[in-house]
Amino acid sequence: MRFAILVFPGSNCDHDAYQVVRHVLKEEAEFVWHRQDSLDGFDAVIIPGGFSYGDYLRSGAIARFSPIMQAVQAFANQGGLVLGICNGFQVLVEAGMLPGALVHNHNLRFISRMVHLKPENGGSPFTAGLDLDRTYKLPMAHQSGNYLVSPAELAELEKHGQIAFRYATREGKIVPEANPNGSCGNIAGVVNREKNVLGLMPHPERAAEAILGSIDGLALFKSMIGIS
Repeated sequence: MRFAILVFPGSNCDHDAYQVVRHVLKEEAEFVWHRQDSLDGFDAVIIPGGFSYGDYLRSGAIARFSPIMQAVQAFANQGGLVLGICNGFQVLVEAGMLPGALVHNHNLRFISRMVHLKPENGGSPFTAGLDLDRTYKLPMAHQSGNYLVSPAELAELEKHGQIAFRYATREGKIVPEANPNGSCGNIAGVVNREKNVLGLMPHPERAAEAILGSIDGLALFKSMIGIS
């Protein structure tokens, strides 16, 4: 499987994603600069975390206008897999590829800590290989990860199975105490209607090797590739 890993001015998790795809999973990976306008020959796209364009205006607001994002939209429309992590999630929301909005954390502070995620359903390539009866331990590091949708939009997300992950306790309970940033419904990640685009705030690429304290993030990448 051949992955495109996008690079914007301010990206800082691009090499983390490359490390997992190329050196841990032994799949093909290539950095793609934001000024490029083609994704021909790729099977999946990763929009990594960081601070694209310094988060000027608001997170992801400028990156969405980069030439490569038109190619990402076309790629997704053709059924290609797109994974946006942290700032990548923010870019996808700003580009209108995922619903909702990502605003400042409820405490107005940058939060960097481990969290537990509960997969909501196995109906997407990103979650098909995950165990829905357990939680996954991943690190989060963001200031604008508070996911907001209207009650009507939340109902639509639930109706169409678009909630991919929720923040939970270690035991898997979806409770307010497990919500680190104030996100509506403890939502940590969502997919589009077609289930081929995922936006996720915590970092699976930072939890893919034992030395990092968790290998739970590896399961998501393996699910994308279709291996167990």
